Amino acid sequence: MPEQGWLVVVNDEEQYSIWAAGDPPPAGWHPTGFEGDREACLAHIDEVWTDMRPRSVRTAE
Repeated sequence: MPEQGWLVVVNDEEQYSIWAAGDPPPAGWHPTGFEGDREACLAHIDEVWTDMRPRSVRTAE
């Protein structure tokens, strides 16, 4: 059985997640352009999501 492909998705608050490739992301989430296996996507999120606070909280300071 082939391994499931995944997409890195982000919402308007700049929070990241992964979503099954081939399925449209849920409302409010958008693909970032990064795709791979689950481990690669999670590693990518670890690299780019350096501040876990939602964007609205970060910009309110």
